Amino acid sequence: MVISAPLYEFHRLPSFDFPEAGPEADLPAADAVAWRITGFGVQDGERWEDAFARFCSRVDTARVRALIVGDWDGAYQSRPDEVVGLLVAARDRFPALRALFLGDLTFEQCEISWIQQTDVTPLLDAYPALEEFGVRGGDGLDWKVARHEGLRRLAFESGGLPARVVRGVGASELPALEHLDMWLGTPDYGGDSEASDAVGILSGTRLPRLRHLALRNSEIQDDLAKAVAGAPVVARLEVLDLSMGTLGDEGAAALLDGQPLTHLKKLDLHHHYIGERLLERIRATVAAAGTEVDLDGGDADEDEDEDGTVYRYVAVGE
Repeated sequence: MVISAPLYEFHRLPSFDFPEAGPEADLPAADAVAWRITGFGVQDGERWEDAFARFCSRVDTARVRALIVGDWDGAYQSRPDEVVGLLVAARDRFPALRALFLGDLTFEQCEISWIQQTDVTPLLDAYPALEEFGVRGGDGLDWKVARHEGLRRLAFESGGLPARVVRGVGASELPALEHLDMWLGTPDYGGDSEASDAVGILSGTRLPRLRHLALRNSEIQDDLAKAVAGAPVVARLEVLDLSMGTLGDEGAAALLDGQPLTHLKKLDLHHHYIGERLLERIRATVAAAGTEVDLDGGDADEDEDEDGTVYRYVAVGE
């Protein structure tokens, strides 16, 4: 699986690309779209910083509800520190901002695990009314937020999410958070988490309103399933998502033998390596109780070496 298209919508708003410099075209109302701002490169005469300055001069920023940061002029080789700094400095100009996405790049612009990231803490500190935050790319990513009152949706898309980010989220007080999505990835691309790193999240103590939990796209999916099977947070979830990773019979059996999952509205396990016997048990127990269950195997294929070593792959790596 590759990310072949930019975000079509964000924060329930259609996305709109702020145009390149040139003849001034008509623009939508400031609060009607999620604005994507992209740098067009030094060779084309405009960096991200220049595009942002032009955006601020043309759009009524006091009404902007959602911003999407696209390429900042070579995200594969430079971190978005200046981008973050400019957004923080402009916080008083965006009183209505409720959603921010950092790193909306397709694979043609930059492979997901090549995207250079940074500490995003200043953005959360600068925008206490933010309700939705998303970031793509894990290389250099850090999260040190201790408390944020407004966040309702939080998403990390990566081929390798640093364990410090998983632990940081679990240690943060996020009383309004309802939706958490983490693509943990693989060690090859910096995804060094173990299931124990998610204990703060799985306890649910600091996430009292969490209803949708996705811990997916990892090589430790069986270990995560074992941890989830007895996790306190599960009892109040509506959606549990362990998809896109290497979940196999061991993890599936742990889920089936653990706490009941029939209260869920949806259990998402797509892109998995579960055998037919356990798939049938899931259908006969969880699905038969009325829970929507996604068991699509997708493109989850195994490779086997001559020595019998079996390799399984996450949906999104490089």
